[in-house]
Amino acid sequence: MKRFEYQITSYPMDKKTSLIEMQEDLNARGRDGWEVVSVSTSEFAHLGHTAFLKREIAEGAGAK
Repeated sequence: MKRFEYQITSYPMDKKTSLIEMQEDLNARGRDGWEVVSVSTSEFAHLGHTAFLKREIAEGAGAK
């Protein structure tokens, strides 16, 4: 059976370059095996975005 671990990351949109920084961060996480499952508007991130990510846990490995 497949197992997954999850990560939630907030990106406040308080600077002009925030979307570029968000994209760069998500690309870096993608290289580490993370996949974006969903993105929502986040009021607790100062009207930014919250990304929900997951990645598969290899057989015999525990969650990090």
